[in-house]
Amino acid sequence: MGSSSSTYRPKYVYLDIGGRIQKVAFSKYCNSRDIMELFCIATGLPRTPYKVIPVTTGQQTEKEELFQNLLAQVIEQFSRVFKIDELKTDVDNHLAMLEKRVELEGLKVAEIEKCKSDIKKMRDEMAARSTRTNCPCKYSFLDESKRLVPRRDVPAYPKYMLSQETIEALRKPTFDVWLWEPNEMLSCLEHMYHDLGLVKDFNINPITLKRWLLCIHDNYRNNPFHNFRHCFCVTQMMYSMISLCSLQVKLSQMDILILMTASVCHDLDHPGYNNTYQINARTELAVRYNDISPLENHHCAVAFQILAQPECNILSHVDKEQFKRIRQGIITLILATDMARHAEILDAFKEILDKFDYSNEEHVTQLKMVLIKCCDISNEVRPMEVAEPWVDCLLEEYFMQSDREKSEGLPVAPFMDRDKVTKPTAQIGFLKFVLIPMFETVTKLFPEVEEVLLQPLWESRDRYEELKQIEDAVKELQKKKNESLAIGSKEK
Repeated sequence: MGSSSSTYRPKYVYLDIGGRIQKVAFSKYCNSRDIMELFCIATGLPRTPYKVIPVTTGQQTEKEELFQNLLAQVIEQFSRVFKIDELKTDVDNHLAMLEKRVELEGLKVAEIEKCKSDIKKMRDEMAARSTRTNCPCKYSFLDESKRLVPRRDVPAYPKYMLSQETIEALRKPTFDVWLWEPNEMLSCLEHMYHDLGLVKDFNINPITLKRWLLCIHDNYRNNPFHNFRHCFCVTQMMYSMISLCSLQVKLSQMDILILMTASVCHDLDHPGYNNTYQINARTELAVRYNDISPLENHHCAVAFQILAQPECNILSHVDKEQFKRIRQGIITLILATDMARHAEILDAFKEILDKFDYSNEEHVTQLKMVLIKCCDISNEVRPMEVAEPWVDCLLEEYFMQSDREKSEGLPVAPFMDRDKVTKPTAQIGFLKFVLIPMFETVTKLFPEVEEVLLQPLWESRDRYEELKQIEDAVKELQKKKNESLAIGSKEK
């Protein structure tokens, strides 16, 4: 067995150093660092990066060619050795990328788990329906273990450095709200509060602002429409209107704080089923608030439960009188988002429009109520590619409610019935009788924004009317085809 082994001969490299031939020997066990050490000792050169350039003269012999090949390998080893700093930088960059991916994956997992938890609660509640008693207050959508403190603290919520392009886009209704992850939306909201001067003027602790926004995020449910992205959408539109209408010049900073904070909080813990369902199903919310805007009252209650937590109280440094005024302002605005009060609020605003006075507190309150209503239902003001997905989300939530109403024997609104409504039929009436008249009223006070706010609504109305005509034509063709088939069948 021993005969199969052989003695390994060391390899040699001959160096011409100032006319003196230096022989360098190395074995097969030498690594790149050992080779570097041997060459540095043989040449007397310091251990700094340098080049080895092979020089040949005349025709190469086989040995010289072998030597050149060996030397080329040595050069390659040298290159690897002296590029170690570059490799370290590459490794550090790669690790940073991996850490970012891990963080994003972690956030996705958190969102998925939250969604799974909500789905489980809904299934448990549905299963419990068959065992309910005849109590007139059927069942509750309230979550007794509300997430009134953030489930994760500020270190897990990185502040993104917003580009100047993003900062400029945030001030416009054309901003694409679909491009952003939850943490990016939180950073955008944080930027708005800083940019408007609210953090400075109301002495808001920046860390408290972060925690408050985290808690707001955690208290929006994963509904198809009434979710945290809708909250961001409404708040970003309010931020746009403050800029477009120069409201910081015309209103007080307290009014700006009320507008922004009411927008952030306006649909907190929305269960995905509207007030009509709450009242008809006699839910705990409807009973608690005596059938008077049960959802909007609940949104207000959750908002101030969150602010009652010291670590989330962005109003901790305002005095009692200021807090009282801010609280009343936020409540007034959130309650104004109940669409059952739409005509009442818009008519009251029209009455004061011709004599509008910014020094009149009642006039300013009426304006703020109309502004939050505009922002709450402003999706069609945005570009078509941003607006249309919201229609799909809203119809999905409507159909979810109407299916439930049918299963429970409750009245079903025609505009929510999946068997009766289409996108064009859903949008045309809403645009013509709700959105356009309201924005036309607002542009009377702010004529400079007519092109930005009204033009997209007119275009959206025209587009859906064209779709409706196509829809009707297809139905008519199908009807004639069915009639022809019926006649043909009878003749046979």
